[in-house]
Amino acid sequence: MIIYIVMLLIAYVIGSINFSVIFSKKFAGFDVREKGSGNAGSTNMLRSVGKKAAALTLVCDILKGIVAIVIALIMGNVIKEFNGQSYLVQIAAVAVVIGHTFPIFFEFRGGKGVATSLGVLIMINWQIGLICLIFALALMAVTKMVSLGSISAAILFPVLTLFIHSHYIVEGNGYFIFSIILAAIVCFNHRANIKRIMNGTENKLSFGKK
Repeated sequence: MIIYIVMLLIAYVIGSINFSVIFSKKFAGFDVREKGSGNAGSTNMLRSVGKKAAALTLVCDILKGIVAIVIALIMGNVIKEFNGQSYLVQIAAVAVVIGHTFPIFFEFRGGKGVATSLGVLIMINWQIGLICLIFALALMAVTKMVSLGSISAAILFPVLTLFIHSHYIVEGNGYFIFSIILAAIVCFNHRANIKRIMNGTENKLSFGKK
């Protein structure tokens, strides 16, 4: 039990390192949460700071998810139970995304967890992660709405776990429930976007600026 709690705390702290806030202050002299949509994520960085800062933020946010899972795998070597390792990975995944959303170092005002979830997903099951990524990018390209692609990919994740039972970095139980939890977090974080999509007022991404 102790190792699960330790993993939860480590992953949460990793998630709480908000690179969009750090980079926006460093490169542009302001907190990105005070600009644009007010979200501390890559899309708002693109709109408010620029492409290079947004790309750097995206990479670092993905790496947070990857690092959390790597640490979970290392700690999992201590656990001999079959399901114990998979639960440790799942706990790390959820905690790092929650940390990104509610960062303790930045007044609990973070991003929506999409990039960090991608890092987590690619590590846990590269096949599912790749399918979700391609699906999201295709929707974004067609609709020019990052939020729609992100939400749709999050919903697709639990569906894929019902049909794909291989390529998990750690075999075990609970992945379907875990996928629902992760999808719910991402969708909850996009609740305002969902309302705008339904109203036809959602912002569309443009690469013509900065």
